[in-house]
Amino acid sequence: MPVVPPSPCDAIILGAGAAGLFCAGRMGQAGLKAIVLDHAAKPAEKVRISGGGRCNFTNIHTAADRFISQNPHFAKSALARYTPTDFIDLLARHGITWHEKTLGQLFCDQKSGAIIKMLLDEMEAASGELRLSTEIRCVIHADGLFTVDTSGGVLTAPKLVVATGGLSIPKMGATGLAYDIARQFVHDIIPTRPALVPFVFTGADQEDFASISGVACDVRAQAGTASFDEAMLFTHRGLSGPAILQVSSYWAPGEPVTLSLLPGTDIAEALKAAKRDRPMQTLASALETLFSKRLAGMVQERSGNTQALRLADTSHATLEALAGALKDWKVRPAGTEGWRTAEVTAGGIDTSGLSSRSMESRHVAGLYFIGECVDVTGWLGGYNFQWAWASAAAAAEDAAAG
Repeated sequence: MPVVPPSPCDAIILGAGAAGLFCAGRMGQAGLKAIVLDHAAKPAEKVRISGGGRCNFTNIHTAADRFISQNPHFAKSALARYTPTDFIDLLARHGITWHEKTLGQLFCDQKSGAIIKMLLDEMEAASGELRLSTEIRCVIHADGLFTVDTSGGVLTAPKLVVATGGLSIPKMGATGLAYDIARQFVHDIIPTRPALVPFVFTGADQEDFASISGVACDVRAQAGTASFDEAMLFTHRGLSGPAILQVSSYWAPGEPVTLSLLPGTDIAEALKAAKRDRPMQTLASALETLFSKRLAGMVQERSGNTQALRLADTSHATLEALAGALKDWKVRPAGTEGWRTAEVTAGGIDTSGLSSRSMESRHVAGLYFIGECVDVTGWLGGYNFQWAWASAAAAAEDAAAG
């Protein structure tokens, strides 16, 4: 198959997502010509759907301890050298405005398409080239050059950046290509699993949760040693919402998840105060001052206090036991919704085979792995995009220096 003619390139980037496009732009600014290849028909689809279409592009609280990795120190260098402020400055240069929601999460005032256009404009201004609907058939390295055989022909370059992401959301084209290439060049893979993903349940739990599908409640959710105070959403299959997505990254199959409902409220004291102030109201009515009517009904049903007892006839011990159960509610998920709805992939290319300064392979000079395919998984709320920008910037800087 003939080599595709256009002008020679300094780097081939596999993957036209956030990391790949950003890396191409950064390389171009440093004087390198990059060609970005992707099998998808459109670039940056994960950027497009992020944040409900507003793109939660970073988090101002970014720090390495908000990422999961076999090596908790690996992300420090890249994150320190390309920060949320750096990306905010880039947005300003393109006239993109933003706002902060909760917990340091930054969103575009415009739609996510503004971020995608910015990434493409940065790449094109730096003479980068994007080729979509291009299947990657194989990668070869010999004599200091990488050869990539594609459905559109063969390309060669001294640098190859793998930014094809992980396995999450396969309907958007996710594949394991990055892991295949990594294995080809003798890199280890930390076992992958869906992360930032809803839990599913079976039996009575599933039936109860389905009965109040759509109801939300503030909780402290804990899996292992990790806990998060955010909203939880009951669904027809189980549990979702920010608190659940967060702990899903730390959960191990078969282990329980501990829920503490209304973490900022002393439920026992609230019920005893209601008994003191309005003794003739029912327990159900008192619970409805704390929870939505449907959730209050499920709480009472699960507690076994199904009679329409007045608070005056309900002992403090009963109220304390009920509150205690709501503060230490252990549920055991049957599993997660899997790759179909997982926002990211946990695990991935073992960081022991990569330079934390440059993302370059320790086995093959000129080979880089960036973004989601690496064993670095951020919390919910813009952290994974910041890792995409930071790891891409690190790779681009090193490629230009070498």
